[in-house]
Amino acid sequence: MMGESKRNIRLTIEYEGTNYAGWQLQDDQPTVQAVVMMAIEKALRERVTVYGASRTDAGVHARGQVANFRTASGMTAWKIAHALNAHLPEDVAVTEAVDAAEDFHAQFMAKGKWYQYRVRNDRYRSALDRAFAHLVRNGLDLRAMQDSGKRLEGEHDFRAFATQIDADKNSVRTMKRVSWTKEGPSMLLDVEGDGFLYNMVRTFAGTMLKIGGGAWPSSKIDEILKSKDRKTAGPVAPAKGLTLVEVKY
Repeated sequence: MMGESKRNIRLTIEYEGTNYAGWQLQDDQPTVQAVVMMAIEKALRERVTVYGASRTDAGVHARGQVANFRTASGMTAWKIAHALNAHLPEDVAVTEAVDAAEDFHAQFMAKGKWYQYRVRNDRYRSALDRAFAHLVRNGLDLRAMQDSGKRLEGEHDFRAFATQIDADKNSVRTMKRVSWTKEGPSMLLDVEGDGFLYNMVRTFAGTMLKIGGGAWPSSKIDEILKSKDRKTAGPVAPAKGLTLVEVKY
């Protein structure tokens, strides 16, 4: 360390999660947090801890991950961004660096997050979308999926859509938006809420794809919410379709 750390730097980071075991540090696997911390050490000659707003899972991408760290460096924030990018791998990039308030914490001060899940609804696979979209070849009823999304909006107990949740953990969250739109051969699920349980968005996607495929009616959502039982919901959709778009403060 180069003396006492005084500045708090806020980063906005985008990454392709394909080659990483998620954001959070792990002893034996590559993670985004690890490569960012390594880049800081090389660029600023400091060993620091980087705090991320979202602990994205293995294979999940981000366009707007937010992180912060403290540094004794006198380098301007925009130069820090360029210096880090010079040391980061090509699938991770800092898109913004600013001096933040002393008490800013990327994780604990977040008020909400916006995730997007991309489905490619086509007979044929795509070379360009292969790492960013879940391919579904059978026809999907967009209107039924849109109706099911509306049923997830508002404040609910989302325990049935979570995996690895303790019995005494609060599972009530508020979803501001759960909407499907069509973009060419792709269907995009946008989910914005004040907080998320483990695998919640991917379970939303997996459940609504079953509804879109005709296996269940859209009213199945009401039954799942009421049950609070994970076994009643659909499967967890593949990680590669999910992107953290923005963190709200």
